[in-house]
This record gives sequence, structure tokens and C-alpha cells, in this order.
Amino acid sequence: MHKTTYVFISVILYGFLFLQSCRIPDVTSSSQPVSHEIWDSLLKLHVSEDGWVDYRGFQSDSLRLNKYLELLSNNHPHENNWTRDEQLVYWINAYNAFTIKLVADHYPVASIKDIKNGVPFVNTVWDIKFIKIEDQVYDLNNIEHGILRLKFDEPRIHFAINCASVSCPPLANYAYYADDLDDQLTLMARRFLADKRRNRIVSTGAAELSKIFSWFRGDFTRNQSLISYINQYAPVQLDEKARIDYLEYDWNINSQDSN
Repeated sequence: MHKTTYVFISVILYGFLFLQSCRIPDVTSSSQPVSHEIWDSLLKLHVSEDGWVDYRGFQSDSLRLNKYLELLSNNHPHENNWTRDEQLVYWINAYNAFTIKLVADHYPVASIKDIKNGVPFVNTVWDIKFIKIEDQVYDLNNIEHGILRLKFDEPRIHFAINCASVSCPPLANYAYYADDLDDQLTLMARRFLADKRRNRIVSTGAAELSKIFSWFRGDFTRNQSLISYINQYAPVQLDEKARIDYLEYDWNINSQDSN
């Protein structure tokens, strides 16, 4: 077997096995959609307009943060009682809120990756089982890969969930809401692609993109090419044969203290 073919098959197989490991069981719940007003007010207070986070502020506001997390923990979404968009905003907000909780509990920290060391995607901070929702216990990988990516055909979630790092799409300083979700996701996609710190579309013939577009390329190219997807939101329209390079990913913490 040609070495390139072997590597390609290995990557595909690893990706399949990884998604299977993140898969969660079907959950039955009588819960009803929750309010995200507490989370919205916390974000407006402790996150700047360009996405830098005041983790010390979240520490001092831990009672309200914990009250919101408790609301999430007591109400597991279920398709019988929740619309698709109500489920989707729940999981996006939950991912971001539990990430903030995890970092705030360990802050100051130089990088979210320092919270737990190990082999990437095997034993990392994203594998810590600390998210209890009704009778289920999740880690951040479960939410991102086993729920958001697996159950919703919505690549724009990659611009909405935040991994507490400089190169991540900026954390919005407002909560996501079902009634506004499509507009909010479109805004975040356009904002991310126009952000020269994270993507550099310098001409119609070349671009330096976030590694998010490499890591999750399959999510963006289910029905079109990567460039066709990007052109829906980019400030400059790329030629279909434009040269694509990827920027180094900065895992330093997205804190207002270090900005």
C-alpha cells in the first residue's frame, strides 16, 4: 500500500473511532427549554466586545455562574420537548459556560491545555468528566464531537464555541438564543473570517486560514468545496483554486489580563 494512501486511511479510521468514543446514549427527559438570561448578563459583564475574558470577574461572580450551570444541569434537552434550535443553543451555551467554569476554577493559568496534560484527544482537559446534566456525565469532547458535530448539521458551531484560547473564534459577549440563532451564527462566521489575527484572506488568490478549517474540513465540505463554504462569509471572495495555508494555533489563554 502506498504510504500516502495508508496515512489517509489511518486518519479517516482514527477520526471515525474518535467520534464513536464521543458518542453519547439517547437521553429521555421531561425537561423544558431553559432561560439563558443569567449567562447573557454574565457575558456582557465579563467579556469584552472583541472576546477577551475577565476570568477574575467570573471568579468573583461564581454564585451567579453556578446558578446558571445548575439550571443547565437540571434540564437535559430532549427532542420531544425542545425544538432543534432550542437544543442547539443549549449545547453551545453549555459548552462555553462549562469551559469558563473550568478555566475560572484553575485561573490564573497560561493555557487551558495546562489544566490537564496528556496525549492530545486521549487524556487532555477536554476529556475531564465534570459536566453533570441530569443522570449523564460529560466532558467537553462529548459535547463538541458527540452532540454538536454528530447530531446537528451546522458547521457554524465552530465559530460559536470557544476553547478559551487566543486562536479560537472570540467568545461572544452575549448568549445564544433560539429565535436569533441563524443571525448570530452568521455574524460569528463573518466576524471570524474578517479577523486578521485568526484568518488572513489577503487576495482572491491566497489565504492563510485558521487550523479549524483543516481540523474540521469535513464539516465544511459535506456539500461543497472549502473555498465555496468560506466565500459565503469571507470579506474577500477567493478564487476556487486559491492557495490555502494554515496559521499556527495560539493556545495561550484568552484572558483580559494577557491582552
